[in-house]
Parts: sequence; structure tokens; C-alpha cells
Amino acid sequence: MGKVLVTGAAGFIGFHLSRRLLERGEQVVGLDNLNDYYDVTLKQARLERLTDQPGFHFVRLDLADRLGMETLFREQRFDRVVNLAGQAGVRYSIQNPLAYVDSNLVGFGHVLEGCRQTGVEHLVFASSSSVYGANESMPFSVHQNVDHPLSLYAATKKANELMAHTYAYLYRLPVTGLRFFTVYGPWGRPDMALFLFTRAMLAGHPIDVFNHGQMRRDFTYVDDIVEGVVRLLDRIPVPDPEWTGRHPDPASSLAPYRIYNIGNNQSEELMAYITALEEELGMTAVKNMLPMQPGDVPATWADVEDLVRDVGFAPHTPIREGIWNFVAWYRDYYRI
Repeated sequence: MGKVLVTGAAGFIGFHLSRRLLERGEQVVGLDNLNDYYDVTLKQARLERLTDQPGFHFVRLDLADRLGMETLFREQRFDRVVNLAGQAGVRYSIQNPLAYVDSNLVGFGHVLEGCRQTGVEHLVFASSSSVYGANESMPFSVHQNVDHPLSLYAATKKANELMAHTYAYLYRLPVTGLRFFTVYGPWGRPDMALFLFTRAMLAGHPIDVFNHGQMRRDFTYVDDIVEGVVRLLDRIPVPDPEWTGRHPDPASSLAPYRIYNIGNNQSEELMAYITALEEELGMTAVKNMLPMQPGDVPATWADVEDLVRDVGFAPHTPIREGIWNFVAWYRDYYRI
């Protein structure tokens, strides 16, 4: 076991990943800037459950702090890095675009440079299903082009993939990008649908349902996301001997670079998701039907064939089981 840097460790996925790595004996350095994009007390509560475990060290630092990042990499000498930090949210990116430039572009550049300068053996980084943008060919495959993002958030994630490829090619830094699909589960983000719906329903408020409910999502339980991340962290990419510039495959390269989808490999109707939550809570939601939001897409669906082929794993948690787990956590955490 080695030393792993997990950026965004106080975040939703970062918390679950850090806990999993600690359980298997890794030494984890968790980085987070604890910004106020959502309730900081939730981030602090996640951290409390990490800092009381041996092998975990927390560093409060912003990815955009160049000197701080240089010092961190130089002093800590990480074996592997998982970059989960960055400004999240499609809708927020429409009102606050520069937050995404600072964190997702400048900050990720500092991560890449830190890995290069200190000889990190593998960088795994979070991309997003949002990179598929205007693509309507289902299921979404990593072998499809993703050149038409519909939000700045999606554009920064696509840019991260391009930046990482450049470092893989120029400096032979092994990099793996992971496109996450609609992650949900205990300790989730308050700005995500399941959290918003649950909070509103328990408070007796209506829920906002966009595109008049005509939405489909590949809802992926957080434990499945973490399992995929851990398996791929252990699989260091090498150049693809079959890759050719005459027919370039976006998922691999002549450099040590790979892209994977991590999704549940099925597209569920949003209304079915809401129905499952209603049944779990024992109440019917008052639904405020709204049009499609700018930057959003009507459907997502992950093709995970490459994930299965390379690490023998496909996410599989049914939404009813995942929603049950989330509601149980929510009631316990908020003492409802």
C-alpha cells in the first residue's frame, strides 16, 4: 500500500473513496478547500469520520493555489493521485462561469504539473457524463466524439481530458479519466435531485421536475462508483498498441491514457425515480413541472463495456436499494 492524494476528500465521492482506501490500508492525504458552494457543516461532518481514522491526513488547500500545490506535492511525494476536486454543477456554471475556470482548469493544471514534477505513478481524475452534450446516440460510449458540450461545466471536463492526454503524451504520465453518471447515495450533495426531492417532500414543499418529467438518467449508486475508481486506480494504463492516428479512438491513445464510463448501464425514467422515493417516504410529492433547464440534456445512459472488459466490474445497485439507503442516512443524519 502506498500514499494516495484524494482531492475533494470532504466532498460526496471523495469522502466515500477516502474511507474505502483507508479500509484497505492505504495512507490517504485528503485535500479540500471547504468552500461554501453547499452546506460546509456537511463537509465537516464527512471529514470528522475520516480524521479519526489512522492513515488519514487532511490538508485544507485550494487547487488554484499554485505555490501551495507545488509545496504539497514536493513535500508529500504521492504514489498515486485521485482528483475529485473541482467546481461541480451544470446549472451553477451558467451563473458563475469563472468559478469553473479557476478550479476545473487552473486547479487541474496544478494537479497535472504536481504529478509530473514528482513522478506520480498514476493520476485518476473525475470527468463527467455531461461531456456527451448534444450527442443523442445511446448508450453513450467512450469511443464516441464529445465535441459539443452544452455547459461550461461540461466544457471544463472535456478540457481536463485533453489536458491529461497532453501530459500523458509529452511526459508519459499515466492518466485515467472517469466519466461519472448521476451519482447518488448517503452523504450526497444537497444540490442533487435525490437530496432536493427528499428535503422538500419531508418539509411539505413541492419538488421541481424539469422537462415536465420527460427525463431519463443513468442513476449510479456511490458505492459502485467507488468500486470502479479503486479497481481502475490499481490498473495503470499503458499505450494502446492498436491505436492509430488514421482512425483515432477517443478512449485510448499511443500515450498511457484511458477514458472509462462508470454508470449503472441502464437509463431510468425520472418519474420512476421519484415514485421509488415517494414509496420509501410514504408520501406523494407535489410536483412543480418546469421546462428543460439551459445546459441540461434529456437523457443519459452509460455503455460500460470497456470497464467490464478491463477490470471485470459493472455497477449494479438497483435504484430502490440505493434510495432506501439514502433515505435511511438522511433520516439519521438530520434526526427525522
